[in-house]
Amino acid sequence: MSGLSNLDLFVIVGYFVVLVVLGFAVGKTEKRSSEDYFLAGRSLPWYVVGASFIGSNISTEHFIGMIAAAYTYGICVAQWEWGNIFAFSVLVWFFIPFLLSSRVFTAPEFLERRYNSACRLLFAVLTVVANITAFLAAVLYASAIGLKAVFAWPDTVAIAGMDVSTLALAVVGMGVVAGSYAIYGGLRSVAWTDVFQVVVMVIGGILVTVLGLRHLGNGEGLLAGWDTMIARNLGDGAAWKAAIDGAAQEIVGQDHYNRLQVFQPLSHKLVPWQGVVLSWLSVSIWYNCINQFMIQRVFAAKNDWHARMGILFAGFMKIFMPLIVVIPGLIYFAMEPGLTDAQQVDQTYAVLVARLLHTGMRGLLLAALFGAIQSTIDSVLNSTSTIITLDIHHKFINPAASEETLVKMGKWISAAVLVLAMAIAPFIGWLGQGVFYYIQNLYAYFAPPFAAVFLIGILWKRATPVAATITIPAGIAFGFFLEFVVFRYWLESGTAFTLRSVYNWGFCVVLLVFLSLVTPPPPPEKITDEVTINWRTLTAFKDLGSPWYRNVGLWYALFVAGILGCYAAFSGLFMAPRG
Repeated sequence: MSGLSNLDLFVIVGYFVVLVVLGFAVGKTEKRSSEDYFLAGRSLPWYVVGASFIGSNISTEHFIGMIAAAYTYGICVAQWEWGNIFAFSVLVWFFIPFLLSSRVFTAPEFLERRYNSACRLLFAVLTVVANITAFLAAVLYASAIGLKAVFAWPDTVAIAGMDVSTLALAVVGMGVVAGSYAIYGGLRSVAWTDVFQVVVMVIGGILVTVLGLRHLGNGEGLLAGWDTMIARNLGDGAAWKAAIDGAAQEIVGQDHYNRLQVFQPLSHKLVPWQGVVLSWLSVSIWYNCINQFMIQRVFAAKNDWHARMGILFAGFMKIFMPLIVVIPGLIYFAMEPGLTDAQQVDQTYAVLVARLLHTGMRGLLLAALFGAIQSTIDSVLNSTSTIITLDIHHKFINPAASEETLVKMGKWISAAVLVLAMAIAPFIGWLGQGVFYYIQNLYAYFAPPFAAVFLIGILWKRATPVAATITIPAGIAFGFFLEFVVFRYWLESGTAFTLRSVYNWGFCVVLLVFLSLVTPPPPPEKITDEVTINWRTLTAFKDLGSPWYRNVGLWYALFVAGILGCYAAFSGLFMAPRG
């Protein structure tokens, strides 16, 4: 990107300064225990829980990858936001009252209570590997690409007579900024800086959408711009119809394609509706309910009410998030139809910022992008440190470690993880995949076995430790078998990752049930109401909050109504392709 003014640079630098100062300021609270450092003393209010949950979720895979995917595929990409309704419902009504009563620090710790220490170790080690490779290194790489493009840096610069990669310098720079306050202040710094970053991200993202619609309205207002966007995405106009029809065979294997239909057929390349719906049991459950860098802020909530309301707050943000990370892709399609080069499409956000915003505003929008990046980096870094410190070091290496030692160890491990991720990040580009697809494909390997072992374990008392310990590595191996053998040589290559994750999840469930039935049942004294759901004693519908406007049930009903309304609007019943 070119054309950044001194004011734009001032806004970007100012954003980073405020971020770091805020992170250190809120992290000054004395951290006497591991609970203080890793779970913010279990003191987070609902709005911080919700904002941090969203901040941890939204990153470059959304601002770059999802917007680009929306340009190519249309509104169906919003499934990744609206489809969280199932996982959020499970969290609010079952998992939160269940998990918070256990007073665990991590998801692996819970699996030890349900199964055994081997299961905890497996889950912990594989989560660390996934966090470093699928999240931290990938986001660092994507952020570096963004910095390099924004400031129009050359590939290398001369430092002390040596040619140094600007990509590597950008990786180090972004990592150091997020790592500094995350290491210093623990989850408290991470969560409160996430609030600031989400505010900037939302303001900046909405600004792009508003200005994009105003541009399409050609002086007649936002509604006119919205109508133009809708019409062109339905094929009103020769250029747009040609672009849609030209991509139809590749996307759905048909002659026509409805870009404004959220539910797509089984043949859809990216999000067949069957795969999306069924993946709620695999990818969505894993990502939102047992993925440590997401669920950690739920463990840190003041109480059940704050945890539940925090998730519902995040849920309402999910309703409107497509305005920021999907609609801009539709806007750009209405401006420039027919782009097929992946690199060009990936520049959608940057191009919109350059075209639509004036001096100073570009700095704000780029700050929003960097906010999305930083909020994910600090969350993944903190959660990875938590797992290594508590689930591996404290559990298996030094059980006698003091609370002070654990806090110090957490800081040193955070630094080591950050350095490792920064070393890996520059090599991700060699894989030849976009970051969005790189991360989504890794979900198909890690999510199904974790989701199956966790979900079946809390619902079925007969699930055994031996079965769970075998199912986790077997499920990951089966995921690779599906990808590199079944769908490469036997069935259709390029099957959507959502369907691959569903097939893998089904395999894991069957394997877990079978192995549980042929192995000795767990001792009755181990299978308590703290590790398996007892529907008779579950407190899901107690202490929902009063007066009426604080009631969890009321806000949940509004959340569900909002999601269903979005699905109805883009169901295909009201918007048909033109011509």
